[in-house]
Amino acid sequence: MTGNSLARRFFLLAALWSTVSLVVAGLVLIAVYRDFVERSFDQRLDVRMKTLIAAFAAQSDAGATFRPPTDLGEARFDLPLSGWYWVLRRADDERVVIASGSLTGEILRLPSDDGVAVPRGRLAVAYVEGPDRQHLRVAERTVDFDGANEFRLAIAADAGELDRDIAGFRWRAVAVLGLVGFGSVVSALFQVRLALAPLERMRRALARIRSGEAARFEEDLPVEIAPLAHELDGLIEANREAMERARTHVGNLAHALKTPLAVLVNEARGEDTPLAAHVVEQAERMRGHVQHHLDRARIAAQRRVIGVVTEVAPVIERLARAMRRIHVDRGVHIDVAVSGDLRFRGEREDLEEALGNLVDNACKWCRGRVVVTAVREAQSDPTTVPRFLLTVEDDGPGLPT
Repeated sequence: MTGNSLARRFFLLAALWSTVSLVVAGLVLIAVYRDFVERSFDQRLDVRMKTLIAAFAAQSDAGATFRPPTDLGEARFDLPLSGWYWVLRRADDERVVIASGSLTGEILRLPSDDGVAVPRGRLAVAYVEGPDRQHLRVAERTVDFDGANEFRLAIAADAGELDRDIAGFRWRAVAVLGLVGFGSVVSALFQVRLALAPLERMRRALARIRSGEAARFEEDLPVEIAPLAHELDGLIEANREAMERARTHVGNLAHALKTPLAVLVNEARGEDTPLAAHVVEQAERMRGHVQHHLDRARIAAQRRVIGVVTEVAPVIERLARAMRRIHVDRGVHIDVAVSGDLRFRGEREDLEEALGNLVDNACKWCRGRVVVTAVREAQSDPTTVPRFLLTVEDDGPGLPT
């Protein structure tokens, strides 16, 4: 695909759209998964908090003295700096009432310390930096055990579990979406090739029309480009009709001019005077000029006809036979070596005029042998128009160097 290519543009647009879509989808999936994992994690913290609230509420004289619960279902609350902590603080003076053994006297920062609002009866959850620079997720709640004193109860857990879980999902999502993106790009490449295939068929059909192998589009084209092929057929037909009219006008003009000139020449030849001789001379020159320019106009018109081709071998064979008869007194031998499949994109008269002058000149100056060859040239680029090389050789003295 070249730079200025419809296929390249479609492919780049499809690849760009696939890339942007997959990136956005990946970000959304990771965000949704993070939210799901955090909600699940928060539910675990909420269960632990409700267990703590039930344990403290069951203790006698809860407003004054609290004892550490014996069974919270999580042994890490008793392991020093394990990343799992709980703490109970008074709401009025922020004094710590009781804390888990895992804190070992360290201070646990709560979400409310960072300005996070804690609605009554609901959890407030946030990420904080804990002891030993640990990354913690802390759930905080306001509780009232005796109807007179409010407390802030918080449970913290190591957020590394969340981070590892989310990171693992992120890499899996990137791998899966990457494979999907690669498949989408490959699919887009095939789709572009398949969608633009009718244009390639149309190009080949037009090349066959130019070379004379076909007169009209014969391909079964899609409805989107079939009208274009129809219009091109109409243009080709209009070109043929215009050239036919031009040929007719050229022929009519030739006859219209030749007849008066012939009359002038005949009348002037009937008089034996210097004026009559001068008239004959100038009329003959006029007739020669008229014929020359009419031939040029006819050839120029013929060259603009689309799809006109001429078989090369028959033209050269016919020209060789004519030259043998013209130069029969000199005994000229003409050899012809032409591939049978060579075709000239143009009128037969054009090829005869171009080649006839060369062969006639070779016959005049040769010692007795003329060789005419025509071979197809090798194509380095398959999209270029095929060409053939026409060579006329003789055994004469040649031109002085």
